[in-house]
Amino acid sequence: MSGVVRLIDMVFPGDTNHHGTLFGGVALAHMDKVAFLAASRHGRAPFVTAASERIDFAAPALKGELIEATGRITRAGTRSVDVEIELTAEALLSGERRLCTRGLFTLVAAKGPDTRLPLPPLDRMAAEPEDDRLHMADMVFPPQTNHYGTLFGGDALRMLGKAAFIASSRHARAVMVMAASDRIDFRSPVREGEMVELIARVMMSGRSSVRVGVELWAENLLSGDRRRAATAEFVMVAVDPAGRPAPID
Repeated sequence: MSGVVRLIDMVFPGDTNHHGTLFGGVALAHMDKVAFLAASRHGRAPFVTAASERIDFAAPALKGELIEATGRITRAGTRSVDVEIELTAEALLSGERRLCTRGLFTLVAAKGPDTRLPLPPLDRMAAEPEDDRLHMADMVFPPQTNHYGTLFGGDALRMLGKAAFIASSRHARAVMVMAASDRIDFRSPVREGEMVELIARVMMSGRSSVRVGVELWAENLLSGDRRRAATAEFVMVAVDPAGRPAPID
């Protein structure tokens, strides 16, 4: 499955340097993760990063902004792929966006029983989902799992809440806080090494609040099997600098 993989995160104080801008190493880590996810989805094999070509830092990402790393396969060879990554910063209140970093990553499929060569050809007809929902990807690493090797419920809640925050902030262009989580259903465990895709949609918008529905899908990167692992609904409220409810424009 070729196509676009998108990772969205916030720039928190721990991710910044003394200038209040995103560390270059943190940006590269996001870009490499997206490159790995894009390559794995395409080749359905265990990939390792072999090289990166000319990483251009065009503009800084500031503390409190969203960063969006987008990966696209640009070349598929017998055993390797090239993934073009763009990292964009977005100001939450204004919606202003700017390209921060661009780079090209080459990933190679490791030989082994789970690797089928040659890799599939590039599908240049693959397209992004054409809907108004937020799509964002991530991956489950060992520190996020319990002794069963599955995603902690708390980490799943953090992912669901972040997706609701981003979707509501983009909808309202206001400072949003979580007011309630009406219902959360855990349907299936998410295993270490799997990709997660969060899909969020604004279901209702009021004078100062937004209701957001979020789905968490798990995907086995080798087999391509997908399953809906969790669903949730959140009420997000716009607040003013004093923390009081504020109308949504």
